[in-house]
Amino acid sequence: MLIKVSSASNSGMKTIGIDVEVNVANRGLPAFEIVGLPSKAVGESRERVKTAIINSNIEFPRKRIIVNLAPADVPKEGSFYDLPIAMGVLASVMKYALPKKSLFFGELSLDGTLRHTKGALLLSLFAKDKGIENIFVPKASANEAAIIKGVNVYPVEDLRQLVAYFLGEMPLEPVIYREKITDQMIPHAEFDMAEILGQEQAKRAMEISAAGGHNFFMVGTPGSGKTMLARAFPGILPALIEREALEVTKIYSASGRIPPEGSIIRVRPFRAPHHSISQVGLIGGGTRPQPGEVSLAHRGVLFLDEFNEFPRGVLEALRQPVEDGHLTISRSKERVSYPSRFILVASANPCPCGYLYHPKKPCVCTQREVEKYRKRVSGPLLDRIDLHVEVPVVDIKELSKGQQLRDSSISSAEIRKRVEGARRLQNNRFKGEGIYTNAEMRNVHIKKYCHLSKEVKQLLLQAGVAFQLSARSYFKMIKMARSIADLENSQNIEASHMAEALQYRPKIHSDEA
Repeated sequence: MLIKVSSASNSGMKTIGIDVEVNVANRGLPAFEIVGLPSKAVGESRERVKTAIINSNIEFPRKRIIVNLAPADVPKEGSFYDLPIAMGVLASVMKYALPKKSLFFGELSLDGTLRHTKGALLLSLFAKDKGIENIFVPKASANEAAIIKGVNVYPVEDLRQLVAYFLGEMPLEPVIYREKITDQMIPHAEFDMAEILGQEQAKRAMEISAAGGHNFFMVGTPGSGKTMLARAFPGILPALIEREALEVTKIYSASGRIPPEGSIIRVRPFRAPHHSISQVGLIGGGTRPQPGEVSLAHRGVLFLDEFNEFPRGVLEALRQPVEDGHLTISRSKERVSYPSRFILVASANPCPCGYLYHPKKPCVCTQREVEKYRKRVSGPLLDRIDLHVEVPVVDIKELSKGQQLRDSSISSAEIRKRVEGARRLQNNRFKGEGIYTNAEMRNVHIKKYCHLSKEVKQLLLQAGVAFQLSARSYFKMIKMARSIADLENSQNIEASHMAEALQYRPKIHSDEA
């Protein structure tokens, strides 16, 4: 008897339909085979399914069972074929009909219960797109799948429960989505901007960065507050809007980072990998491609402390995701794409010892050592960073006035309020354009939304000649000026906005290779 069960397979952010064809034959020697380019994990489903059925007090058929995963030319990875295979075997033996327009997805334990399985949200999106009404997933993954409205998500605890439901012996109701408070729902800025004494220019640059989604680079001596500023940065970022939240949650679902009973992610990610990270860890990849830090930071922040200490090859791999907002990982058997639209926040010392510009401590580095240190970050990568700020040493006498400075400092909540106002303007401006922030604008958007007066054009032209701006930097200045204007709720880009944007051109140059 042949039974066809619908399932799906996730490859990166893409989901394709898989037909699980189960044939239970009376003729031939007893066997249990899986064909259709299964991976080792899929091949092991035979033992999991067989043992789970037996431990569910259901007799396993001593017949010739052949399972085909179609289309047969697509490699099959993962353990989520357990449930559809088991349903096909049981339906052929117990003679019950499986509902039409339904998908089955989940990993079995040996006792017949279903484990939390990654990718449930992608499955639900696929089902809605294809007009599939019902999906049966592990109970621990049901809330994640129920984020998508318009699909009936049935939470399955174990095989016995599902068999009883199909035999009409007990009810099984679709789950109702409930948003739950988790660590991924709570903003986690380690510091408030009011706690950071001085560094007003760096704080202003961060406000512009948060308002328009611009990349940000800090250079300063050790202890000047670079890391503290970066750790305070999430506190001035606005919450994810619905479309952004869904994009982020899809990535975390694909990588298995949504916890059991998890819900949609509302807080912008903040990723801070150590400088010893590999290229695969940062960009993504592996024999079975997984998203790297640049994708896990999508719509959030990627903080690279000690920027110059990262291997040059790792940094150069950042060029494409920083510029394009997405990346493609190609392997011999598959090709996957991940989004990577993040704010890059980087910090570095001016030299190996760190005290090149310190007013009191002398630098012990030679000129050659300084040049070699700076050349670890190439000119093309620096050109992709919008704001460059020098973070000076805070005088110890100023630190002694701590409470007075805190009282006069602007808090993260106040800055975030201005940033949210600027982001609202951008959300309305770019409605239907497929982008969210000024930093994402292409030339067509700049022409449409960034009208420059003669005075502003002349100022930008003079600066372009004086600073030898590249074409990329030229347009970045316009985008930053647009963000500064949005912070002031100004419809037009004024000369003062462009002049402030030009202040953040790099003062320290690396090689132009």
